[in-house]
Amino acid sequence: MNEAKHTSPTTNGSPLDPATGLSGRRITRFLPPAFAHIPVMAEVVTETLSTVPSGPILDATIGGGGHSYEILKSRVDLNVIGIDQDPEALAAAKSKLAGFENRISLIHGRFDDLSVVTKHIGKQKLSGFLFDLGVSSYQLDNPHRGFSFRNDGPLDMRMNPESQITAGKYVNDSSEQELASLLYNYGDERYSKRIAKAIVSMRPIASTKELANIISDAMPARSRRSSGHPARRSFQALRIAVNCEIEILESSIRESIQMLKVGGRGVVLSYHSGEDRIVKRVLRELAGLDTSNSKYLPEVRHEKEILLLARKAQRASSDEISRNPRASSALLRKFEKVSEL
Repeated sequence: MNEAKHTSPTTNGSPLDPATGLSGRRITRFLPPAFAHIPVMAEVVTETLSTVPSGPILDATIGGGGHSYEILKSRVDLNVIGIDQDPEALAAAKSKLAGFENRISLIHGRFDDLSVVTKHIGKQKLSGFLFDLGVSSYQLDNPHRGFSFRNDGPLDMRMNPESQITAGKYVNDSSEQELASLLYNYGDERYSKRIAKAIVSMRPIASTKELANIISDAMPARSRRSSGHPARRSFQALRIAVNCEIEILESSIRESIQMLKVGGRGVVLSYHSGEDRIVKRVLRELAGLDTSNSKYLPEVRHEKEILLLARKAQRASSDEISRNPRASSALLRKFEKVSEL
C-alpha cells in the first residue's frame, strides 16, 4: 500500500512520527512496523529445555529472538545457534539478544540446511532444539512483505527476499487444478475449487487486497459470516508453498534429532494441521510407536530413539491466547532423546 493511504498505525502498534514541516504545519509520518513477534508458549519451551545437558541449543526459526532470549536468560550454561531466512528477523534477533553476544551465533539460512550448524559445533552434539513454524507478527503486519490479507501489498510472501518464487507466481501462473490442490492441501480450504476458478478468471492479480477480495467473493455467503477472514486459509497455503515449508520439515526434524545428545530435548511449534501431522508421525515413529497400526489393534512398539514428553500436542492457555490471539492455533510437541540408534 502506498504510505500516503495509511489512516492508522499498523496492528502491532507502529508509532506515529510527528514532525514540523518548513511551513510550520505538523506532518505525521508512518514508520514501517518494528520487528515484533511475541514468542508463543515461551514458558513451556523454557521449562522443557530446563533439564537438558549444558551446551548448544538450536533455534531453527529464531524470528525476533523471543524464545532464545528466555532460554539464554534461564541458564548460563546454554548457548544458542539461531537460524532464519529473513534478514530483518536476524537483525531484530541481534538487537533483542544484545546482552548475550558471547553465547549466540546467528545464521542467515533455511532450517533444512543444518550443515551450517555442524560447522559451528563440530563434533559436539546439540543439547536441545526448537522449531517455531509459521509467520511472525512483523511479517503479517508489514504490508510490503505481502503476507497479510488485511493490508494491501505486493503478492510476495517470501521469508527470504532473495528467493525467486513469489506468491504472485503461484497466483498468476498455476493452472486451476494446481491452485485448487495447493489451497486444499496446504490451507485445508474446503472451497478450494471455487476459489481457484475465481482466481484464474480474474488474472492477472497484482496485490494482496485484490486477491483477498476475489477469494471472499468466491466463497458462499454463509462461510463469509463465520469467524475469521475468508482468505486466511488461502493466504496460509500460498505462504507455505512459496517458502517450501512442508517439503523441508520432515527431513529437518529427523536430522536435528540425529544431532541431539542423549538427554537432549526437542520442541516443535506448528500452526497448521498439515505441519502437525508430519511432526506427529515422525515423532511417533522415532518413539517406537507404529503409526500404521489399526486403531482397533494393540500398538506395535519398536526400538525407540526418543521419548514423547506428552502423548498429545499441547495448546496455549486461555490467558496466553487473550494476550496473543495468534497463539490460538499453536500445537506444541516435545520429546527427549533416550538412545542412539
